[in-house]
Amino acid sequence: MIPDMDKLRNRAETEKIAALVGEGPDRLAFLRALPADDVRRLREQAVASLFDGTPEMLDRIAKATKLVPAGVAAAISQKALGPRLAAAVAGKLEPPRAADIIEKLPVSFSAESCAYLDPRRIPGIVDRLDEDLLVRIAVALAERGDHLTMGRFVGHLRDSALERILPQVPDDVVLRTGFAIDMPERLGRIIGLMGEERLAAVIASAADSGLWPEALAIAGMVPDAQRGRIASLAAGQPEERLDPLVLIVAEQDLWESLLPLVALLGEGERRAVAGLPSLRSADVLGQVVRAVVATGLWAEFLPLVDVLPAESRKTVADAAAGLTDGELDALAREVDKRDLWELVLPLVELMDDTGKQRVFELPAFQEQGGG
Repeated sequence: MIPDMDKLRNRAETEKIAALVGEGPDRLAFLRALPADDVRRLREQAVASLFDGTPEMLDRIAKATKLVPAGVAAAISQKALGPRLAAAVAGKLEPPRAADIIEKLPVSFSAESCAYLDPRRIPGIVDRLDEDLLVRIAVALAERGDHLTMGRFVGHLRDSALERILPQVPDDVVLRTGFAIDMPERLGRIIGLMGEERLAAVIASAADSGLWPEALAIAGMVPDAQRGRIASLAAGQPEERLDPLVLIVAEQDLWESLLPLVALLGEGERRAVAGLPSLRSADVLGQVVRAVVATGLWAEFLPLVDVLPAESRKTVADAAAGLTDGELDALAREVDKRDLWELVLPLVELMDDTGKQRVFELPAFQEQGGG
């Protein structure tokens, strides 16, 4: 079973490979069964294969480009080469020369070319571009809806540029770009630059745009303090916005991404989540129990169970009572290890007599002196 965070990262990596080779993500659906790190390595190998095995013609064009002024080279790029070929040639140039030519090109042409640039050349070129131009290109990419290309670039941008770009990028594009970012270690810093009000707006847009999985993926990549803040902002959404999150998680089996966030909430926020209509569904609750059995996330799940409505708690108790002996024993051992008996025993009391008896006879229950 692929962990949820790996599942979401895999999805992002598959989208990147699809864009790289000019295919739709559905054509590469077979990659979804692989660990995300393997898909990322495949993407890196694909980049090397595509950009290192280019025809000699590109080397000749690049050499010729060095012999003319940057303005002339820019005119040739725009009128004779086009965005794709111009990007290929830029990848053959030294970064300072590539940057000189890019600064002479129209912003719209540069933005279109960015999608075809060798990703390994991005840091050297970005470091040499004028910040005003970087901002204009980033905004043009946002206007094009090219979040995959933005995801390649955003991790390399200076904070001062990001502070100018973020207010000009729609909330949904911020989410999509964060999901596709090639340097997730930079996400925490980027979110810090956004400020509280903007972060709240971006989280709210996850509901409006159907981008809850992207928001979950981002939450899984940021430092703990920011993860808790994202969880709190999500829990604070109106019911009509928050309930679709649970339904999407159920549909895509992303409980391993959601439950750790719920565990970060205060009691009042947990009660708001527990009262959602979707968590009154026996099918949804049964699915959560199965996911928790598979992942061992009892410590993250039980505090939520504790504040569920009585009928929902009974549904969870019945689902737990229907677990195999091995699954029940693993539950009891995890509960004992994490000292969660105070949360489990009320659940056991809701089971029928057969379920209670099975729990009381578990080796793990007997060892901790329960019953």
